[in-house]
Amino acid sequence: MTTFSMQLYSARNAPPLADRLRELAELGYTDVECFRGLYDDVPALKAELEANGLTARSGHFSVDLLENEFDRSLEIARMLGNEILVLPYVVPDQRPKDAAGWRDFGARIGAIARRIKGEGLRASWHNHDFELREVEGGGRPLEYILDADSAIEWEADLAWVVRGGEDPAAWLERYSGRVSALHVKDIAEAETRTDEDGWADVGDGTLDWSSLWARGRAAGADLMIAEHDNPSDFSRFARRTIDAFGRFEKGN
Repeated sequence: MTTFSMQLYSARNAPPLADRLRELAELGYTDVECFRGLYDDVPALKAELEANGLTARSGHFSVDLLENEFDRSLEIARMLGNEILVLPYVVPDQRPKDAAGWRDFGARIGAIARRIKGEGLRASWHNHDFELREVEGGGRPLEYILDADSAIEWEADLAWVVRGGEDPAAWLERYSGRVSALHVKDIAEAETRTDEDGWADVGDGTLDWSSLWARGRAAGADLMIAEHDNPSDFSRFARRTIDAFGRFEKGN
């Protein structure tokens, strides 16, 4: 059974959140993915999700939060019903500069992932484009992260894979069986949608999502998470995207 979810970062500029959650439920989404900016009042967030019949199978937790406040992270995840704790990003000034540094970073993520797994939950890394670019000493950061430990699953953001200059189908095949979820987002035609940072509504861009959806399912993903980093109209994005999800799930 495929879960249709929405990364709530997409709705950060379209408050109030309560209205967006109601809208998502009415459109047919059954799940959302939360992020750190929503964790100030977790009981209230949980109540809003429950009021709209929404689950939160996954949630984003920063590396520093998991390393320095693991118990708090776990409390948040369990309160929201997360199955998967996703490590989403490393800021530029904290990124290793070479292969050796990324190996060490992968070991750090592996230690966090094992600790999460020991609590009966799952850990997953979410990529951007920088992890797909070769570093000094050879190799790509995403390889050093995912190859560090089998406890690290992959929340595959395939649009960022494309922006990183790589073939998303090849990466899905390479890590088949360890893909926990897909971030389903789309890229606009070159030099269009500049007001939306070059992103498009899912199914209205340049990625072959009908094929990638099937490949993602075959690689293990049963959680499909809509995302747009800067939609000019969140309601339009949410509506058009879930329509596309229905087509892709039917193989169209």
